[in-house]
Amino acid sequence: MARRYDCSDATDRTTGLREAASAVRRGELVVLPTDTVYGIGADAFSAEAVGDLLEAKGRGRGMPSPVLVGSPNTLHGLVTDFSEQAWELVDAFWPGALTLVARHQPSLTWDLGETRGTVAVRMPLHPVAIELLTEFGPMAVSSANLTGHPSPQDCDAAQEMLGDSVSVYLDGGPTPAAVPSSIVDVTGKVPVLLREGAISADELRKVVPELEVAN
Repeated sequence: MARRYDCSDATDRTTGLREAASAVRRGELVVLPTDTVYGIGADAFSAEAVGDLLEAKGRGRGMPSPVLVGSPNTLHGLVTDFSEQAWELVDAFWPGALTLVARHQPSLTWDLGETRGTVAVRMPLHPVAIELLTEFGPMAVSSANLTGHPSPQDCDAAQEMLGDSVSVYLDGGPTPAAVPSSIVDVTGKVPVLLREGAISADELRKVVPELEVAN
């Protein structure tokens, strides 16, 4: 039976964050609020847990899960060949609605799906998410919806879709907007905007003027 915690209540929030971190350590799934939409999360380093996440969403390995982190410093252990431009984007927009696609460290033993040696990584601007990520560490987190359905902006919508496939729901109230994060590929010499979301190409170009936009 799934457990749900009201993060607007200080006691419930503390208990919920502790229970969510424990659940993720056991290889279970949790739902958490972010600054864009609600996400379903799992231990990024447990192939079984990530597989359960994709199955809960009805999603194939061809659409791998992004990874959320609680601090930019976490990147040092996750990515390689991270350019100066990529760090400038981190400095300007993290925490926030910017996902960066980078090459992951070859030594990492994780299986997020068909990533071709890359990882999509983001630090969300939401206190509940950051607390959980700080407590647990990097998590595979995807939007908390069934594939083909709208991404949920509140905990009710997420729970209605995912039910008891999730162990712990952290209810942080409605999310600010249903606009997804912008995605920039920083694996090459020039950053490439793959998806324009909450942060426009014009805003990104103020930091990296040479930014290209994918066709």
